[in-house]
Order: sequence, then structure tokens, then C-alpha cells
Amino acid sequence: MRIATWNVNSITARLPRLLAWLESSGTDVLCVQETKCTAEQFPAEQLRELGYESAVNANGRWNGVALISRVGLADIVKGLPDGPEYDGVEEPRAIAATCGPVRLWSVYVPNGREVGHDHYAYKLRWFEALRKAVADDAAGPRPFAVLGDFNVAPADEDVWDIALFEGATHVTPAERAALAALREEGFADVVPRPLKYDRPFTYWDYRELGFPKNRGMRIDLVYGNTPFAAAVKDSYVDREERKGKGASDHAPVVVELDIV
Repeated sequence: MRIATWNVNSITARLPRLLAWLESSGTDVLCVQETKCTAEQFPAEQLRELGYESAVNANGRWNGVALISRVGLADIVKGLPDGPEYDGVEEPRAIAATCGPVRLWSVYVPNGREVGHDHYAYKLRWFEALRKAVADDAAGPRPFAVLGDFNVAPADEDVWDIALFEGATHVTPAERAALAALREEGFADVVPRPLKYDRPFTYWDYRELGFPKNRGMRIDLVYGNTPFAAAVKDSYVDREERKGKGASDHAPVVVELDIV
């Protein structure tokens, strides 16, 4: 079984590449972030023509998450129970479903903007709501994973030059502590593994030749419970999909499971 996560940075802008990638990669379930569309604008019909069902949590221009599956979608949950609001709005940043033998969450953690900003405090509250939600949902022997754009680099080596991030979001102790608290609910970081890459980056800014110069960050993560992690036989970042005209600023992260 092949599962992936990808911040597409607008599913409308990325649709031709997305459809082609699904066909060529043999992905069974794709967790999508930053759809930047309403639920009505989501390309469910085009995906259905390829044999995929869709579950979407999206409401407009910003944010938005989805699950795209050719192995079924059941017990769909949109949003976080008791999730925080920002400016009076519950943003569409999480969606969960059972896809065949696994339970998956696709998440898009708030960026945080600047340390001390209201959005930074919101990010930490959102992390705590996510921790509680996935801890409750992951109980039992079923393979379970939470995947997506976490907007946190877990370690210094997960950014291209830690000295340039001093005082900035994505690497602060509070953000990393929030991510660690999630992981301590019984999850393993299944990417990277010692199979293809050592701490591969997943995001490169469009500006200043970020990708050609490999000035990236590892912020797209896959956290699995023990049954999920035990089934992982390979994991990698598909850097090829970050290349060329019309690419997202994130690359897909792929996990292959020895599971039926």
C-alpha cells in the first residue's frame, strides 16, 4: 500500500501535475494540504475518473485539506474536536478518514507568522487540539498515521542553515515542544528512514533559487503509530515533482507499507 502527503499550494493550479503524478506513482491514498478552493471547486470528478474518491475540508481561498483514496473512505471527520478559532473562524486544516486498513489524518498546521504574533499563539493552541484528537483516534491495533505540513522543522539539521532562522518561527523551542508532545502520544517519525535519504528536505521557497540551491526545510512529516511504523518498508521524498514549471513549493512525501 502506498500513502503520500503533499502540500500542493493550490489544487487548481497543480491539477494537471497532480493527476499525472497519481497515475505514474501508483499512490493509493494522498493526503493533500493547501487546496486553496471551496469544497464545490474541488476537482472530485476528475479524480473520480482516475478511480479515486475524495473527502474535502475547504472553504475558500486559503488553507484547505483533503484525502484522495482509491481504497475507500469511511468514518470521515472534518476539523479538530474543540479546535481553536482564528479571528472568529475555524479554519479548514484537518480531515480524517479510514482508508482500507489504515486510519489517516491530513493536517495543515498554522504557519505562526512571527514569534509573538497572535497567529503564533494560535499555532500552539492548534497543536494541542491536534494532539488530543489524534491520541483519542489512534488507540487500538489499527495502523494509524497523521500526515501533512506541520510547519515545524523537528531538528536543526532539518533546515538548510539554522543560523538564518534565529528568532524565526518553525524552529522555536515552543513549536518543537508541541511537535514532540504529539510524537510522544505513541507515534514514530517514519520519514526519513535509512533507506534512500538522510533527513531530506520537503519544502523549498520559490524565491532566490531556493530549490536549485537546495535551501530547503523538512516540515512535511508522517507520524505513525506502532502498527503503522512496523509496516513501513520504504519512504522517500519525490524531489522530481518539485522540478519544472508549475511545481508546488513542496514535494510529495511517500510511504510504502507492507500491508493489505
